[in-house]
Amino acid sequence: MSGIVFGCIVPHPPLMVPEIGKGKENEIINTIRSMEVLAKKLKEVQPEVIFVISPHSIAHYQAMGIANSRTVHGDLKGWGASGLNFYFNNDLSAVEILQEECRLMEIPLKPIDEKSYSLDHGILAPFYYLMKTIHDIPVIPLAFSWLSLHHHFMFGQAIRRTVEKMNKRVAIVASGDLSHRLIPAAPAGYDPLGAVFDRKVVDAISTYDVQTILNLDEELIEHAGECGLRSIIILLGALDGLSIIPEVLSYEGPFGVGYMVASFSLKEKVTTSLGTMNPLVLLAKESVENYIRNATVIKPETLSPEMKKQSGVFVCIKKYGDLRGCIGTYEPSKTNIAEEIVASAISAAINDPRFPPVRADELDQVEYTVDVLTPPELIDSTELLDPRRYGLIIEGKGRRGLLLPNIEGVDTIDQQIEITRNKAGLLAEDEISIYRFEVKRYK
Repeated sequence: MSGIVFGCIVPHPPLMVPEIGKGKENEIINTIRSMEVLAKKLKEVQPEVIFVISPHSIAHYQAMGIANSRTVHGDLKGWGASGLNFYFNNDLSAVEILQEECRLMEIPLKPIDEKSYSLDHGILAPFYYLMKTIHDIPVIPLAFSWLSLHHHFMFGQAIRRTVEKMNKRVAIVASGDLSHRLIPAAPAGYDPLGAVFDRKVVDAISTYDVQTILNLDEELIEHAGECGLRSIIILLGALDGLSIIPEVLSYEGPFGVGYMVASFSLKEKVTTSLGTMNPLVLLAKESVENYIRNATVIKPETLSPEMKKQSGVFVCIKKYGDLRGCIGTYEPSKTNIAEEIVASAISAAINDPRFPPVRADELDQVEYTVDVLTPPELIDSTELLDPRRYGLIIEGKGRRGLLLPNIEGVDTIDQQIEITRNKAGLLAEDEISIYRFEVKRYK
């Protein structure tokens, strides 16, 4: 399998290298053990190229940076460790592809013109551990800028698009420390908001909450005195659209600087044979793919007996188990079910106000369900409801709310009624009519 196969966040204190720490590295033993675990994880995925982002690379203020030399090298003599030399080849074909992708996406990217790029400690310190288990792999150093966080996320997306064209197994390493102001003796002084920043980042990474990272308060970032946020955001942009298993391996800050080690492994992709896919679900899939890729609405011609009927239909789209869009009608609005599926599938992909439109690069990662509804039945007692069997429609004050049956987390009639009331914008004291319906689900 080619593409991005692994991502990680690494700290870079030079003293975690024993030749530099000379025993002091034992005070961050959790970090060191986590780096050893990370090295094993990296070996298991067998990358063919590594992109690495460092806060201490040669940088441009208003543009991202990329090393364009044939080789990259470095040592830690300046930190008191002689005999530790690092030498890697670059991947110039990947450099060219990334430069073109950034041009197309209007992301400023400038080369770092050196005959042989000198690696900084933001790369060398973590690579002391990472390179113990992998050898002779090209390394592409990258630098962030002082453009917006959004620009950095887009830069990560450009990296992902680059990798898709490389036909190689790629790992991405984001080097960066968190707050430098955790204790009074910290190198950048003390600020109580430093620990607040670190907790937010660690929690968000552990749950893969990308939006929290992207929307961190600017003042909080400033108070933290961090150096790794932009590296992390570039990595998250590169992983955007992939199915990720996040794991924070450790976090500690005994010297006043927050050191987080985290890995991002990829879930195995589960594919469904088109030959075994239900015709209704296949129609939903083809409708979305044709519309997003070709801007065309397909017209189903060969209809199964089920498709020829009239009924309300809902099409739901999920991405790795999480809802990505769901639109439908509880009563027929088209000539037949096939036309309902086409219309609802496209609307679920591009018009669900809860989500951004499905992108072309997500089409291989989403799954579809089609719910065919029975006509709504007015009921006079909630005892006739069952959240597993019946969907619910609540009407009142000219408003309507609908909830499909058998939804995860909705286990009681009271929950079902409360959620549906809220969807209709109705209060508990408002007079309502309740309808139930059944669903035949195809997936």
